Amino acid sequence: MPKIVDPEARRLEIAEAVFRVIQRDGLAQASLRSVADEAGLAIGSVRHYFKGHDELIVFAMRALGDRVIARLMGHLPEPLDPATPRSRRKELTEALLGELLPLTEQTRAETDVWLAFTAAAKYRPDLAEEVTRTYEGVRSLVRRVLEGAHGVGGLLEGLDLAVETERLAALLDGLALSSGRTSPELMLSVLRRHLESLRRPDPGDGTVTG
Repeated sequence: MPKIVDPEARRLEIAEAVFRVIQRDGLAQASLRSVADEAGLAIGSVRHYFKGHDELIVFAMRALGDRVIARLMGHLPEPLDPATPRSRRKELTEALLGELLPLTEQTRAETDVWLAFTAAAKYRPDLAEEVTRTYEGVRSLVRRVLEGAHGVGGLLEGLDLAVETERLAALLDGLALSSGRTSPELMLSVLRRHLESLRRPDPGDGTVTG
């Protein structure tokens, strides 16, 4: 009997080939032919799942954004739960936001590919829509993290959460841009220092809330 192929799984498999080509050779080299070769498929098989090159690239970009957002959501809701101990909440918050930084081989590869997509989005409205969708999703999550900390009295009084959301998101964006030039350890130190600057000192034990 012929092998039954899950269409969505095959589309994601092809998207993974797009990522590998982009990371290795750049977005300009991610043609249907090169992607098909990378995936070990005939070009006709790629065309079976995508109408053309533009649809393939938009799908791959969306798949990458969805993967990152899903991984971020996988860290919730514990860091936002008021019942979570302060030290644990701090640890979980750093782990959550750390998913947006190129700290591992996987996230460095994702960052390289995402930056290639965003550079191309300046000239392609179809990709710009995906940039905006992911941009808004990340900032919404950062805002939830700060609101969660504020709700349990973990932030300094008088902070403008809209401003602090943008400051923290911009910090994460800037660290991502330094991929390959800044060590993962230094990136984490910068993130931790920024989070510490937002936390309300705890007079009870000399630590900070989170």
